[in-house]
Amino acid sequence: MQVFLISAVAIAINEVGDKTQLLAIVLAARFKRPWAILTAIGVATLVNHAVAGTVGVLLRHMLRPDLLRVCLGISFLVAAAWALKPDRLDQAPKAIGNARAFAVTLVSFFIAEIGDKTQLATVMLAARYPSLLAVVAGTTTGMLLANVPAVFLGHVASDRIPFKAVRIVAAVVFAALGAVTLIG
Repeated sequence: MQVFLISAVAIAINEVGDKTQLLAIVLAARFKRPWAILTAIGVATLVNHAVAGTVGVLLRHMLRPDLLRVCLGISFLVAAAWALKPDRLDQAPKAIGNARAFAVTLVSFFIAEIGDKTQLATVMLAARYPSLLAVVAGTTTGMLLANVPAVFLGHVASDRIPFKAVRIVAAVVFAALGAVTLIG
């Protein structure tokens, strides 16, 4: 139970203000399907963190720290460029079905979580504690604790979100993370 609580609290705190929390707000504002979005976030996080916990221990032994740092730095820079590309999220919100909102959220959230600080925290927690199940359950719970309010905020504030500014801020954050990661 202690490992579960440590994992949940660590991830919930790390997720506040994170790019995936911003993504949750944007998706909720765009699709207005909060329950489908929250379910997809839970599934995407569970799968992503299970993989992170399992693979993280192996990567720690297989990759030199400098090579891992370069790979992560480059991935952040690619994400920065991608964040600047306008997409359909800049359009007015439109009604879609729960299945489409679930699918878009599942894929988007899973990809956004790759290389994210919460995913890296999951890797570290899984390397530190022997119970992979407790770590993954805790990190998934932590993500949901942080994103439930974000989804409902995004659902309510959909007309007030400046999507162009969000893209620019996200690109700046990704670029800064990439630069800091590459510099060390």
